[in-house]
Amino acid sequence: MNNLKLVRENIRISLNSIRSHLVRTILTVAIIAFGIMALVGILTAIDSVEYYLTQNFAMMGSNTFNIRNRSLRVRIGHHRSRAASYSIITYRQAVAFKDRYSFPAVASVSVTGTGTATIKHKSQKTDPNVRVTGVDGNYLATAGLELDRGRNFQPSEVTGGSHLVILGSDVVKKLFKNKEDPIGKIVSIGAGMYRVIGTLREKGSSLGFTGDRAVFLPLNNVRQYFSRPNMNYTVSIMVKQPGQMEAAIGEATGLFRQIRKDRLGEENSFSIVKSDNIANMLIGLTSNITIGATVIGLITLFGAAIGLMNIMLVSVTERTREIGIRKAIGARRKTIRNQFLFEAIVIAQIGGVLGIVAGIVMGNIISFMTGSTFIIPWQWVFGGVLLTFVVALASGIIPANKAARTDPIESLRYE
Repeated sequence: MNNLKLVRENIRISLNSIRSHLVRTILTVAIIAFGIMALVGILTAIDSVEYYLTQNFAMMGSNTFNIRNRSLRVRIGHHRSRAASYSIITYRQAVAFKDRYSFPAVASVSVTGTGTATIKHKSQKTDPNVRVTGVDGNYLATAGLELDRGRNFQPSEVTGGSHLVILGSDVVKKLFKNKEDPIGKIVSIGAGMYRVIGTLREKGSSLGFTGDRAVFLPLNNVRQYFSRPNMNYTVSIMVKQPGQMEAAIGEATGLFRQIRKDRLGEENSFSIVKSDNIANMLIGLTSNITIGATVIGLITLFGAAIGLMNIMLVSVTERTREIGIRKAIGARRKTIRNQFLFEAIVIAQIGGVLGIVAGIVMGNIISFMTGSTFIIPWQWVFGGVLLTFVVALASGIIPANKAARTDPIESLRYE
């Protein structure tokens, strides 16, 4: 109980001292707050980017992998692979794989018609940046897309190339602004007219890849009306359980090597890309940013520690007579040392709390701009509190010891 009263008394004295030296305290608090804000803010932003990548980049779903033409590669930073030319994946190869793939999984075939389509309905139209994709009936499942209204394509509609369309949520918002039901309405895509049979739930974008600003047509319709030389098809496979992924990939690799007639000993002429591979590659790059942010924050906190030590030394000098009076009436060295140490801790924690709040706000502004969710990085919050406590101890111990060692007689004579 006595210890608790002593702590409260030290905190009260610290707050009174802070109020009496308000300008210097504000400057020191601001330096500490800025250092913590830089650290927590950048790390919060990195956490939000990682969340964004893991939740939204893998639009296919965590149990899905794609078979793509190998010439389609992602190059990040200085990691480059040997340039090589591989033949496209043709329609016959993609369909042959889907028909012959016996693993218990869902397979779909898709192809991009164009990425610059304008969709029109009556007087409304979209910008010329809508992606048109030809798909089969399994594509929505393998792409992790869900219907909001309407229905999916039937096998006969895919085979027959019917003039039907499923609209992404952004396209629906552009064309049907009065909350009109789009099902059954006619829209124009290029030179063709298509009846809307379904709309998709909002998915969100992932580094520019989005199912919201897109429309989906039957596969054979795109083959006929958006035909171009060397159309490159993609096969997507969704397994039932994540544990089946490697087995499914192994069987898919063997079968597609047969279909592509890859020779024994040669590397694959195609790529198999898991939905989380690219996200993990990008997340790996954030480690360098994290190190940089930590170094910047620590350098700023080092400056704040020097500033805090300076203000505490000045405070000890200015309160020399007060120290002498306290010692004259019986205060021990430990009591004097703890008083000044508490004052340093209180100043540092005020700056730390302000910095943490500002850092969370700044980090979540970036999170909002990237379309991620609101994040409170609890590990960095507790880390910020601990860090400011360490800064306070490191900055306050020398002034506190100086105050504790002050000669009471000399202190009483000090002017």
